[in-house]
Amino acid sequence: MAVAIHSVALLSAVLTLVYIGFLVQGAYRRQTRMAQLHVEERAMLRARLDLIAAPIAKVAVEKGLAAWSGFRKFRVEGKVLEAESCCSFYLAPHDGRPLPAYLPGQYLTFRLQIPGQAREVTRCYSLSDSPDHTDYYRVTIKRIAPPPSAKDAPAGLVSSHFHDRIQVGDILDVKAPSGHFHLDVESRTPVVLVGGGIGVTPALSMLNYLVSAPGKREVWFFYGVRNGQEHMLKDYLREIAEQNPNVHLVACYSDPLASDRVNEDFHFGERVSVDLFKRVLNVNNFEFYICGPPPMMESLTKGLAEWGVPDDKIHFEAFGPASVKRVAKAEGAPVPDAAGFEVNFVRSNKTVKWSSGAGTLLELAEAHGIRLDSGCRAGSCGTCVTAVRDGKVRYLGGNPDFDIEKGSCLACVAVPDGALSLDA
Repeated sequence: MAVAIHSVALLSAVLTLVYIGFLVQGAYRRQTRMAQLHVEERAMLRARLDLIAAPIAKVAVEKGLAAWSGFRKFRVEGKVLEAESCCSFYLAPHDGRPLPAYLPGQYLTFRLQIPGQAREVTRCYSLSDSPDHTDYYRVTIKRIAPPPSAKDAPAGLVSSHFHDRIQVGDILDVKAPSGHFHLDVESRTPVVLVGGGIGVTPALSMLNYLVSAPGKREVWFFYGVRNGQEHMLKDYLREIAEQNPNVHLVACYSDPLASDRVNEDFHFGERVSVDLFKRVLNVNNFEFYICGPPPMMESLTKGLAEWGVPDDKIHFEAFGPASVKRVAKAEGAPVPDAAGFEVNFVRSNKTVKWSSGAGTLLELAEAHGIRLDSGCRAGSCGTCVTAVRDGKVRYLGGNPDFDIEKGSCLACVAVPDGALSLDA
């Protein structure tokens, strides 16, 4: 009887192992096929873009190209799934004219008409490819899921619109590349590129530029995600590192899956941190370019400063659920008088009191029923530009990405620096 029971248990264990083997093999086959589909899709996309590229590239070489003003029409030429919930969009100019180059790390601003929204919506997304291309731009967008604490909340409005509605052949309104977070292309100092989650997109643009630029600067590319399902362009990044001895790839999974393999899929089962920099780099004489969620930014920028990295060698851009790309660069910024300042919204005929808890000028206006146009709410797109009639403002986190004309301010990232009068 005992032998029979033992035999049944052994058979059950064997069947379980066989079943698990089938599951693993199936997952591997699906992953392999997905990689093949990506390669095939990119090959077809590249062939289509090449048809557009030849005449455009010729003109781009012959002429110095300047950025356009306002919005320009772009046609979606390709839509490629990069990882779970991450998709790249390839955009070619609808008018067929050549595109100006941009600095690696800059972003595009989109104006979108989204069903159910009373007003047009503006968002900024980082360019994720090399600026060498004069025939197309590429942005890579992650679908923003509801926060874990509110799973019934709606997913990201604009990211869901791109993923669910935007298709090949659609026409989009796009502003020229801009932004102050970009690689110093004149420097020859060794560089550390850090991308947290979808914050890897500007770092990808920088990496793609560096591998084709002369000089072969030493590059360390730190990429942090939760697990292999979120790891974008895994084979592409590995190939770049293998083909370029000056490029060192470090993939970090904070919560690896059982199927994720150390030294195959990732290198460290932890978050990107300054402690990891110390262990891997040993020295701090690099230029650091970092993009990720605000908690990551705060930890890394503070830790790098404590490690003795000069402030002018630390460049960063933070993002958040609403494409917010700014985090305070220094602690202990002067706080205005707690009693507050009066802000006069002239055209609305309202004067209200601002205090340090009231937020930005845009938030102050909204709290008192005053309508100001807004888009990214991060100082990037320029939608909320407002004329200053009298007084001064200061900006949270330093100067915003959008270049502001004298006499105006960006209400979404500005606070009053004394009594203020706005043309709003």
